[in-house]
Parts: sequence; C-alpha cells; structure tokens
Amino acid sequence: RVYTLMGLCVGLAAIVQGMRFNSVASQQTGVFYELYAIAAVVIGGTRLSGGKGRVWGTVVGVMILAVITNLLILMNVPSEWQDFVQGVIILIAVLIQRGQSDRT
Repeated sequence: RVYTLMGLCVGLAAIVQGMRFNSVASQQTGVFYELYAIAAVVIGGTRLSGGKGRVWGTVVGVMILAVITNLLILMNVPSEWQDFVQGVIILIAVLIQRGQSDRT
C-alpha cells in the first residue's frame, strides 16, 4: 500500500512539474530539490543526528524557506546565491541544534 501511495504521489508531482515548466524533457528538473527538503526538515526542528521530528515543524520549515526564496527572487538575487543562502540557513540551524544538545 505504501508503494502504491508513493507511486500516486510521484505521478501527481510529475504532472504538476510538467505543467509548471510546459515540458517534461528537462534534464535539470529536480536538481537540488534534496537540498530544499533537507533544509525544510532541519529548519522545522528535526535533528540531523537522529531523533524525533514533527510534520508541522517541517511544514513551518517549508513556509520559511518559501518566504526566503520569494524574497531573494524579488530582490533579483542570482540563483547561485539563493542556493548559498539556503546552505547557510542549514548550517545555522545545525549549529543551533548542536548548541542545544550540548546544554542537555
């Protein structure tokens, strides 16, 4: 059942992505999406070293990343720098989590 559900989700995502770009032949489609996913989860409060995470925390992380990305686009920041900013955000979130775990 899980694989069927995942297949449906992937199919739906492919349709949405194809409509978004008016093409499905791009070889660059989905590049660095794993960075976005990791950033959203880390910003949402899930530790990279393992432990518990919450769905709502991840949703909040996605919203924060979306706002930051939109702000960078509105400020005409090149896409390379947008990836750099997201990497810095991941680094800051990991350092904050590490500082919190050192105190406990």
